[in-house]
Amino acid sequence: MAKKKLARFSEMLDFDNVVQAAAEDVINIRHPLYGRWAEDFFGMPNPIVLELGCGKGEYTVELAKMFPGMNFLGVDIKGARMWKGAKYAANNSISNAGFLRTRIELISSFFAPGEVDQVWLTFPDPQPKKTNKRLTSASFLNRYRGFLRSGGKVHLKTDSAELYNYTLSLLRTNDLPVEESTADLYGGGRPDKILSIKTYYEQQFLNLGKPICYLLFRLDGAREIAEPDDE
Repeated sequence: MAKKKLARFSEMLDFDNVVQAAAEDVINIRHPLYGRWAEDFFGMPNPIVLELGCGKGEYTVELAKMFPGMNFLGVDIKGARMWKGAKYAANNSISNAGFLRTRIELISSFFAPGEVDQVWLTFPDPQPKKTNKRLTSASFLNRYRGFLRSGGKVHLKTDSAELYNYTLSLLRTNDLPVEESTADLYGGGRPDKILSIKTYYEQQFLNLGKPICYLLFRLDGAREIAEPDDE
């Protein structure tokens, strides 16, 4: 397994659709692509959508195939997982799908204000004991609002009722508009091609009979976001 990971890491160094950034190169430093992703990385001045914690990149790739007029960037620190989506996109000439290997805590070093149109959070670690590590915590949402366009959308898909309810509480505390909310995405029988994209981990949760929660909300870039009082 270790040899397989090393081989994938080595192969990704030659992928034109992957950017890898060492932490020491971007801590409190803007990456060279800051504000330039559409022009210099994708070569297409289209809206940018991030999948944060992209894992194998299923959403990044499938959304790119559905929406050729948008640029999709999967972000994760796990290079051996990301390799699968990056290789598929490269082999199938999906030019509007790319990948960034970095820690999400450092995401502000990569994108300029208003540069990103939407954010997808697909089955992030619910971090039951570390609220500030949740990708929907106030500290992370404040990062996102720094680069999302005004009123930019955030999508959350999760098997964790705890993370879903926590996020709803945070949104209510901050009067942030919720456009869609369900604690059982597939139980309602709602057909939706985009939401029906299933990641590797989502399929595992479904096989265990776990309901999938979904939230769609917007961020107000002008307001500092605070944690809910009960956290």
